[in-house]
Amino acid sequence: MKDSVIIVSGGMDSITLLYDKKDEIALGISFDYGSNHNAREIPFAKMHCERLGIKHITIPLDFMHQYFKSSLLEGADAIPEGNYDEENMKSTVVPFRNGIMLSIAVGIAESHGLKRVMIANHAGDHTIYPDCRPEFIDAIDTAASAGTYIHVRVDAPYTNITKADIARIGKRLGIDYTETWSCYKGGEKHCGKCGTCRERKEALREAGIEDHTEYEA
Repeated sequence: MKDSVIIVSGGMDSITLLYDKKDEIALGISFDYGSNHNAREIPFAKMHCERLGIKHITIPLDFMHQYFKSSLLEGADAIPEGNYDEENMKSTVVPFRNGIMLSIAVGIAESHGLKRVMIANHAGDHTIYPDCRPEFIDAIDTAASAGTYIHVRVDAPYTNITKADIARIGKRLGIDYTETWSCYKGGEKHCGKCGTCRERKEALREAGIEDHTEYEA
């Protein structure tokens, strides 16, 4: 039964979840909040939803770019290079981004009589991003259920698994990860040096997937 909304960015994780739960998803939502890489990843989100016959919408969140502080909103040169779990990667946090997106998605879900909102955060996000952690997901799930007449639930099935585990799911599903975007710099090619590029490389390697991503380095 198609009773769910998915927040789909166009990255590896959300595209995997999209295919993993395609029979349950009625609507895919992307958010354009002015990040360096939104223009690179959202077209993939739209393409995959259309391929699966799932309605897709993109919601602009211009105010985040205007008022929020994050290197993700300041241009490619502001993005730190290094491993995903290093201290300098905290500059890429967009404060309460998932909280804002989930709140909007929950409202849209109730407006369409849909009972769940899916999000593809994973265990590797916990170190850097507070709004990816299990306690946050539990709290916003409780809030969503309490704050809607139809008791919309937040479903984050990848919360306690790694990106490599997600890549293994994608491998089983036959996903072509060249049709996804990870790099926070948002250039013509993946930079190969930022935390998300490094994490992408490691996940594909650990999952035994040949990496055909075009990297600058």
